[in-house]
Amino acid sequence: MHGGLAQQVVEQAFNALFNGSVWALIAVGYSMVYGVLKLINFAHGEVFMVGAFVGYLAVVELHWPWMAGLGLAMVACPLLALLIERAAYRPLRAAPRLAALITAIGVSLLLQNLAIRIFSAEPKGYPRLLSDSALRLVIIGTAIACTVALHEVVHRTQVGTAIRAVSHDREAAALMGINVENVIRTTFFIGGALAGAAGMTVGIYLNTGRYLMGFDAGLLAFTSAVLGGIGNIAGAVLGGYVIGFLNAYSDQYLSSEWTRALVFTILILVLVFKPSGILGQRTPEKY
Repeated sequence: MHGGLAQQVVEQAFNALFNGSVWALIAVGYSMVYGVLKLINFAHGEVFMVGAFVGYLAVVELHWPWMAGLGLAMVACPLLALLIERAAYRPLRAAPRLAALITAIGVSLLLQNLAIRIFSAEPKGYPRLLSDSALRLVIIGTAIACTVALHEVVHRTQVGTAIRAVSHDREAAALMGINVENVIRTTFFIGGALAGAAGMTVGIYLNTGRYLMGFDAGLLAFTSAVLGGIGNIAGAVLGGYVIGFLNAYSDQYLSSEWTRALVFTILILVLVFKPSGILGQRTPEKY
């Protein structure tokens, strides 16, 4: 009996690490965009969803190897993120934040409806390409590698210096000669690539892609970013894993019906008592 309980705990730990890695990859995109634009990009979850459908097209319709499908998702999704930034957000750069927020919600709904028109409202079934354990290791390894690489880029390269400068003070950065628009495009591109990778791997893991998967994942990833400290990359990753563990063990030992209530109760408590999040600070420095 004790052996069975230990096995359940270990199994849920792997589930938590997998889910946490997914939320972390998506949450980083929320945090980076917020860091440079102070915008909650609610369309980011739909970029994740598109990654799942692009992967489906690659491996099912085109019969590509899954690694090639993953690469395609990590190219198509950042291009979509750049298109969203150019068409929807850039014209509103000087507008009140509420206008950009409403636009982000509108883009999210637009992408959902486009997915229905292009792929249909019925879920698309992936073939079983990898074992669950192998796929968990892939996504956990991807999340760790991407986090380490992104940390090095942000803290040890000129691009990272520019990102931190724009996050600190956009106007001052522009006066110092930094191309702010290039920095904004870079953050959207990186966030889109990570979301595409997460979407493809989740599609393989769940053996399905559906048009609402971005809404569900986006809410949990946004909660992760806020919990960790939105605008803070390390905080987004930490928040993703915290939510991953809460999600896994709540499903196992409480009830899946209570999981979302528990997660969003924590979000409310964080916003009320520590709105800067676990690692966030009340300073302009976000990275």
